[in-house]
Amino acid sequence: MPLYLNDDQTMLQDTARTFLAEEGSIQKQLRKYRDMNCKDGFGHALWRQFGEMGFTGILVAEEDGGLGLGHVEAGIVLEEIGRNLTPSPFLTTAIGAVEALRETPHRQRWLPGILSGETVAALAIDEGAKHRPEGIALTAERCGNGFRLSGAKQFVVQGASADLFVVAAKAEEGPTLFVVEKDAGGLEVEGVRLADSSIAARLTFEGVEVDADAVIGDVGQGGAVLDRVLNGVRAGAASEMVGVASGSMALTVDYLRQRKQFGKLIGEFQALQHRAAHLYSEVEIARAAALKAQQLLDEGSDEAELFVSVAKAKAGMVSTLAVQEGVQMHGGVGMTDEYDIGLYMKRDRVLNELFGDVNYHAERVARLRGY
Repeated sequence: MPLYLNDDQTMLQDTARTFLAEEGSIQKQLRKYRDMNCKDGFGHALWRQFGEMGFTGILVAEEDGGLGLGHVEAGIVLEEIGRNLTPSPFLTTAIGAVEALRETPHRQRWLPGILSGETVAALAIDEGAKHRPEGIALTAERCGNGFRLSGAKQFVVQGASADLFVVAAKAEEGPTLFVVEKDAGGLEVEGVRLADSSIAARLTFEGVEVDADAVIGDVGQGGAVLDRVLNGVRAGAASEMVGVASGSMALTVDYLRQRKQFGKLIGEFQALQHRAAHLYSEVEIARAAALKAQQLLDEGSDEAELFVSVAKAKAGMVSTLAVQEGVQMHGGVGMTDEYDIGLYMKRDRVLNELFGDVNYHAERVARLRGY
């Protein structure tokens, strides 16, 4: 497929760009909820607007009330979320949870709330300092007609405000995914504010008992579902990082056109022009990588897993380059809270770590290529 959007996707992009520039701006959302020390870190009113706009149903099948679109369309929305640093549970809920729950009986209970923007979901996967889903230690022991979950999770983004958790555990039969509700007995949730002012959580499972119906798919067969979920959110995070890079670059170029030094606009200096041009080309490459990964996911291609890691690694490198160049070209003021460029750097740091950093995915690409 060509690496550009078709007419319908371009219309969606125009809609999402206008909506999020107006309603999801830094002043209206990120700074507002950060400065009021909001326990959720995002606005539930805006999340309901996401539902009204149909964004929350992009990956939901039409028979379930959604739009029946794909990861390319979800990536379009996520790039605009990144461009505006809009705090939102879109990635974990409208992509991660929807991917986990579709084609299961759980969708009948939870998808209506997700579609309306009333329900928030979180992915409870990571347990250590780094993203290592292959090393899950949280246990699921048989208990009567169900299971008893014991262990801990961390870096559960949106976990402090989630209505449900998609939990990866290790059962005797193999890796298994569960739906755990927020008020489950024995579940402790500790909210943690991240560098970008979003709220994650540490979860402690002290013998949390769930019935057999809480299993997503089949017991011991959760690996395939988890791979599908992770491919979706990793590709989505890549698009969001492209948005962060693009938004940071736009701020920087605008600053180059206004700031004067030695009686000249600093954008007239050739050295800075070369750096800006290089950054532009890198952002376009990262955007193409993310789009390719999402196209392959929508096609069900065997190469999708490889290209998802390519996209996550490339977008991570480019996003970091963009925010570093932005802060440096702003000079000393780039380090102050008055200027938004520093907020992009903070968001970059969180997104880079989420669902695997550059090194994790670079190594994964090498392994998938047989090295």
